[in-house]
Amino acid sequence: MAYSYSRVLGTGSYLPRIYVTNQMLAKRLAQNGIETSDEWIVARTGIHSRYFAAPDQTTSDLALIAAQRAIVAASIDFQAIELIIVATSTPDFIFPSTACLVQDKLGIRNGSAAFDVQAVCSGFAYALAVADGLIRGGTYRNALVIGAETFSRLLDFRDRTTCVLFGDGAGAVVLTESDRPGMLASALHADGSYAHILCAPGHVNGGVIQGSALLHMDGPAVFKLAVNVLEKVAREALTKANMSADQIDWLIPHQANIRIMYGTCRKLGLPVERMIVTLGEHGNTSAASIPLALDVAVRDGRVKSGDRVLIEGVGGGFTWGAVIICM
Repeated sequence: MAYSYSRVLGTGSYLPRIYVTNQMLAKRLAQNGIETSDEWIVARTGIHSRYFAAPDQTTSDLALIAAQRAIVAASIDFQAIELIIVATSTPDFIFPSTACLVQDKLGIRNGSAAFDVQAVCSGFAYALAVADGLIRGGTYRNALVIGAETFSRLLDFRDRTTCVLFGDGAGAVVLTESDRPGMLASALHADGSYAHILCAPGHVNGGVIQGSALLHMDGPAVFKLAVNVLEKVAREALTKANMSADQIDWLIPHQANIRIMYGTCRKLGLPVERMIVTLGEHGNTSAASIPLALDVAVRDGRVKSGDRVLIEGVGGGFTWGAVIICM
């Protein structure tokens, strides 16, 4: 039987061990002479809390648990996974890829392909589109797509404009070949001329970090660019799918800033009740934020089989993308 599509078969997610409220973070910053408060953070971001990985937890550890949960939800054998893509900006190592480490930890010994995608907060949309293309092209039948991050390790806890935003976590989906449309359309873009507004501008040379390995962000510039490109890329994906925005059941934007999220929802003409929001509890988990939010909404019963979901993200690079999924 010839298959022409891919569809989501199962979802999973994982949040690491350390729960950090705004009040707890404010105390930590006060030790560095930096003043902030729960009210200041919530008013500007919508974030109340986030989770940080424990010192002995790696990005692949987080990805592993999310992946296991997605595979169990998909009700397929682990050895049926033929492709693993991990979207991450915080890999365990320079190499091998986090995807190879996850493959090993899952005990998959079938020679499946495994690689990482680095598009920062747009990474999951990129990885999903790549996996969809490989399945639709007949190269693979079942793919595991993961977004996983330990962004807490890139944060400068002397900069309250960035360190209050991010958290750690992982989300995953299993995609499988299908005779009915699942992944309806995708649109991906990048503009490297904006690399400087959101980056961690460091590299290793001779075993020494040159530049800075901490996150740098020009908040106003990122905000301005994000609200512009997110609406455009969402409408591009809708056009490709021959759909209008009012046909979308759920919007799952990258969970970066509540003002950006509400702004995009409003520009698309969607009621805010149709937007999945986990930002308040999880913070910005970069490439993990969309699959994490999707899994939450699937497991609490909001997102159901047949629902049409629009996901979109924007991140350092500068990258942005959108994917429309029929669950």
